[in-house]
Order: sequence, then C-alpha cells, then structure tokens
Amino acid sequence: MARKGISMVQLGLIGLGKMGFNMRERLRAAGHEVVGYDRNPDVSDTTSLEDLVSKLDAPRIVWIMVPAGEPTRQTVTELSNLLAGGDMVIDGGNSKYTDDKLNADLLAAKSIGYVDCGVSGGVWGKENGYGLMVGGAAADVEKAMPIFDALRPDGPREEGFSHAGDVGAGHYAKMIHNGIEYGMMQAFAEGFELLEAAKVVKDVPAVIKGWQRGTVVRSWLLDLLVRALDEDPELDDLEGYVEDSGEGRWTLEEAINNAVPAPVISAALFARFASRQEHSAAMRAVAALRNQFGGHAVKKVGG
Repeated sequence: MARKGISMVQLGLIGLGKMGFNMRERLRAAGHEVVGYDRNPDVSDTTSLEDLVSKLDAPRIVWIMVPAGEPTRQTVTELSNLLAGGDMVIDGGNSKYTDDKLNADLLAAKSIGYVDCGVSGGVWGKENGYGLMVGGAAADVEKAMPIFDALRPDGPREEGFSHAGDVGAGHYAKMIHNGIEYGMMQAFAEGFELLEAAKVVKDVPAVIKGWQRGTVVRSWLLDLLVRALDEDPELDDLEGYVEDSGEGRWTLEEAINNAVPAPVISAALFARFASRQEHSAAMRAVAALRNQFGGHAVKKVGG
C-alpha cells in the first residue's frame, strides 16, 4: 500500500533480474505505474528500449538495473538518444562511482538528469524494503522521491534512505557498505569454522542461533547464517568457493588512495581469492619451505 502523502508516478525499469523484478513488484504494490524492459520476453512489458520510452509520459524517469560496466554504459548511451530534455535516468546497479560522472555528463549534454543509487536488500527487498544510497542534484533526487519512498523499508526515511551527495556519492556509499559487508561475513565465517573445529562444542547451529537475541553480534547477516544452517547444519552441500562482484576491490583501492588502513576488509577480500585456489602455489611454497628448514612433513600430490 502507498504511504500517506506519496504521489503516484510512472517509471520505466530496465533489467528485470532477481532484484529488478522484485523492485517492479514492490513499486506496483505501492500504486506506482512501472513499465519494465528485459531481454527475457517472459518477464518484459515491452519489446525494446525504444518501445519502453514510447510508453512513458514526459518528463520520463527511467531506472537501470543491469550489470555494472559496459552493459550499463551501453544502456545509458542508448537512452541518451531516446530520451529528451527534462527526463531523468537512475542507475540502481553496482556501478563504480567513477562511471557516474561519465554517464551524467553524457546525459547532461542533452539536458537529461542523472541520479546514481546504491541499493541493498537482495532478494528480500520485495518484502522488507531496500536500503538506498543516492547521489545527484537535490532537484533530481526530490523528483524521484516517491519512488525511493516506495522502495525503502517502512519507518523513518533517514533510517533506510540517504542522499549521500552529488553524482557518484550514492555508488561510493554502496561500495563502502559492501566492503564492510565483506568483513562482517568473513568474521561470521571464521567463527563458524572455529566452532566446528572445537571438540568442546557439540551443537554449532544451536550456538549461532542463540546469538540472535541479546548479543552484540545480532544482525540480519547472522539471521541469514542461521537460516542457512537450518537448511544444511554443517553446510556440507556447498563448496567453499566465493566470488566477488567488484565493490570489495574498489573499496580497497579507495583505502589505498586515501591512506586509510583497512586490514579487515582487505583480509576478507583475499580470503575470497584463497577460496578459489584448489591447489595454491603460494601454499605449496610455504609447505616446501617448512619442509626445508624444519623437516616438517608435507603431503605429496596423489599420495
């Protein structure tokens, strides 16, 4: 249901994957008109970007939810040739913040506004709402506020939405958010492994579930770990292979550029790299050195 005092708006939404699809449904449930486009015709409301733009009334607002990098850049370029002065584009993907100025400048040449929006909430956002971090001119942000208010969680706006600054600030804030997330996830993961390794602890899932109330580590990430353990108590069904989508790397780049020590985030990122090495050359070298100077036992391949 729509929040009191929120005017209904029309929105074009490009990219109806896991998050984009759920965002469309949440916006429609709030009473907004959403016209979606996706390359998958089973979920798309339109046949092309041109068809999408033709179905929107000026001044138009178009939200992009496609993969960061070249896919987003191509979409912005195509929209720059389809939209008109007074229209606005919102990039809600995980673009690197330095891309935002390029996109904004391209659109500004045709008097089209641009807002970058970092979005957190994953597949649960449809029901719980999304945390939003926005960058752009105040007038553009205000124009899109009915959309932001429909997407954010219930409660005070400032607890689920922030206008972080000018263009690029929203994606910068989301980048740092994800860097923090890396560190928090790694801490829970290491705690889980220590509990699993300890002979004194007989019921690891019970211990972690018992942290959900009253403890200083209670959080949504902890709740999600409990959910995973309910489904697979020892997580045996999973391989310990973890990708990174880029934000952790970009966060470390910023830490280096600003001379800010970030040992927790860097360790969490490197742990993800380590998870992909079935046979680590570095660890083979460590094993060889230990064997050479101390005579420590080594495990031979196939032995």
